[in-house]
Parts: sequence; C-alpha cells; structure tokens
Amino acid sequence: MSQTQACAASAAIDTPAATPLALLPLVLFLVLFVGTGTYLTFQGVEFAFYELSPVIAILPAIVLALTLGALKFQQPLESGINTFIKGIGDSNIIAMCLIYLLAGGFAAVVSATGGVDATVALGLTLIPASLLLPGLFLISAFISTAMGTSMGTIAAVAPVALGIAQQTGIDPALMAGVVLSGAMFGDNLSIISDTTIAATRTQGAEMKDKFRENIRIAAPAALIAVVLFAIAGSGQAEVAPQQFELVKVLPYLAILVLAVIGINVFVVLSLGIVLAALTAFVTADYSLMTLGKDLMGGFAKMQEIFILSMLVGGLAALMSAQGGLAWLTDKVAALIARLSRRGNAAAAELGMGALVASTNACVANNTVSIIVAGPVARSLAEQNQVAPRRAAATLDIFACIIQGLIPYGAQALLLAATFSLSPVAVVAQGWYCMLLTAFAVGAILLRGRKSH
Repeated sequence: MSQTQACAASAAIDTPAATPLALLPLVLFLVLFVGTGTYLTFQGVEFAFYELSPVIAILPAIVLALTLGALKFQQPLESGINTFIKGIGDSNIIAMCLIYLLAGGFAAVVSATGGVDATVALGLTLIPASLLLPGLFLISAFISTAMGTSMGTIAAVAPVALGIAQQTGIDPALMAGVVLSGAMFGDNLSIISDTTIAATRTQGAEMKDKFRENIRIAAPAALIAVVLFAIAGSGQAEVAPQQFELVKVLPYLAILVLAVIGINVFVVLSLGIVLAALTAFVTADYSLMTLGKDLMGGFAKMQEIFILSMLVGGLAALMSAQGGLAWLTDKVAALIARLSRRGNAAAAELGMGALVASTNACVANNTVSIIVAGPVARSLAEQNQVAPRRAAATLDIFACIIQGLIPYGAQALLLAATFSLSPVAVVAQGWYCMLLTAFAVGAILLRGRKSH
C-alpha cells in the first residue's frame, strides 16, 4: 500500500460516520435535567431547575455514550474510556477549569474583604436622586463586570434596589428589571465570567479580542437602556449617606484595566487576588490564614461548574468520536445554507446564536449551554471563515440574552424572591436583554451585507 493510500485509509478510520444516534446521550442529559426542573416547577418548588445538579444529570448520559460505543459503534469499552479521559484532559477544558478556580478565589476574597459593599456604597453616593434607575443599572453593570457573576451582583444590589423602590414609589418590577439588565451586561462581558471563559476556550479566542468584539454590540444596547431607564424613572429619594473605603474598590478597577489592556487572564486574576489581599491586610484585621480559607471557599463554589466542564468535555469527545457532532454540524450547516441569502459567515453566526439560545432555553444555564454548543459552533466557524473572536462573542451574547429572559433562570428567580414578584414580571422589564438581541442580530446581518 502506498503512503497516500495508507493516509487515506487512516483518515477513513479516524473520521466517524455522521449519525444522530451518537447524540442520544446529550438528549438524555437534557431530558433528565430539563424534565426534572419542569416537573418540580409544576410542583411549586422554588429554584426548581437547580434542584438536580447537572453534574448528576450528566452521569447516565456518559454511561449511555460508553454503552453505545461498545454495542453500536464497535468501540471497545476500554477505548471509549480512554476517549472520555482524553476529552476531560483537553487543554481547553483544563485551562477553563483553572480559570474558574482563580475567578472563584478572586470573587471570594474581594467579597469577604468588603469590596462588593464598598462598590455599591460608592455608586449610591455618586447617583443623583433623579437618575436612580440608570444609576442602579450602571452600578449593577460595573459590579457584574468586575465580579464576573450576575448572581453575586443581584445578591449584593437587589436588597438596596428594593429599599430605594419602596422609598420612591418606583415600580418594583421595573427596578428588578434594571438590576437584572445590569447584572446580565457584566455576565456577558466580564473576563472572569464563566460564560466568557467557556466561550473563548471552546472557540480558541483571546479574551481581549472577544471583549472588544463584544463591547461593540453591548455598549450601544446599554446606552439606549440607560436612556430608557432615565425616561421611565419617577419619584425622588434621599439616599442615606454611605460609608465606604475607596481603596476596597481598587481590585475591581485593577482587573478591568488589566483585562482591557490585554494581559493574560491567569496573570490578571492572580494579581487581582494579591491586590485584594494586600488591601485587606492594610485596611482590616486580615491574616494569611483567613486568606487561605477565603480562597478555598471561592474554589469550592466553582466545584460544580469545574466538574461539569470536565464531564461535558469527555462526553463531547465520545459523541464526536461516534459521529454525533459531525451529524449535528452537517444538519445545522445545511439548514443555514437553505435559509440564508446573506452569506455563509452571517448565516453561521445566526446558526450559532440559535443553537446556544435553544440549548440555554432547555438547560436554564448559560455556561452549560455554551459548553454543550461550543464544539458544534467552532466547527461551523471554521467551515464558514468566522473569526474565533466573533464566534465566542456570538455564543456568549445569545446565551446571556436567553438567560436574562427566561423566567425559570436563577437570576429571575432570585430577583422575584427578593422583590416578592412573579419571575415573569421581572424578565418582562429586562429591557437591556431585549435591546442586546436586536443589536446582535443587526450586527451579524450588517456584517453579512458588507461582505458582499
């Protein structure tokens, strides 16, 4: 056999036949996770979609994938396990997990040392009484961008926002929508957000490039949201004088500046932790032992997404080896080609957005949806010459849009519980997410038109 024939034979062996059967494990995972959440919702359970951990829900899917490999795809069990382990050990998955740990450590240290409270107090001190709604949007946006978590932002800002709404007579649902909007702004943009980490790592993009691509779409939507919130705001309130130490806000400012400059994310987060600790040593009775405990607490909070990322990486490797991802990519690409007349790149981006949006609507977790849709989106991007930064931005934007608009998402549920409202009433006021949808779709279509 010639070398050319040998290479062709090897390629034929290595390239799996595209088949939807290999996607059954993913379907099982979604049925278990979504089905349990839906059932518990009808039973009146609060935070129903978070009762069953996705880490547990994915275990039967992994068993099914290994079983299918052995029985249907002539993949011996030992070979399947090796494929699964290689998927877990993929460099992108490991890097993602390390970033999760650093991000969790930074958020825990800054929160424990009063950085969140100081930032909220600073914002309230600077907001004019006539601009409470846009001011609270900007506070929420800044904190979520700095912390990298919409849930942490809502937990910190929502009680303050509720008190202001009660003082001023501002519609509580509108106030909740303001906080939701600001929280999702930062969740989408922050360089330490798990959605950003997942999007950039799955697409092979640099964080600074994704941020710059993302901000071009998010900034106009945020600007219009500020104007609309200013118009909608009513009532006056004398906000009580706030006590805070400006130095405690510096770690947040530092990581924002370093991230925009383009410093490596590992360096940014490490420096952020060091700066937060030094600030605490100077301003409070804070010891190295306390720092160690806070860091460990931050790491522990990332345990679920850390483990889930590895397990999804292993499951994705199995489905890819069995031809499932190839089948899904082919079908999505064919559908995009049939439906779009604006060019493959624009159609591919819209397809990625639709794929991650529909996944997120099912799992009610924007990070999980990005991890699940990431491999298919990357394949579509490579086939249609979509730059990694654009693919990463598209995934992150559409995942966060849906997360901010589904009434069974953790963000809407937490705000609804804080404000004693229906979660539907909360998401109905999430104006920023609605505006971001229009700007994201418009930007994709405009790029497609300019390419012709």
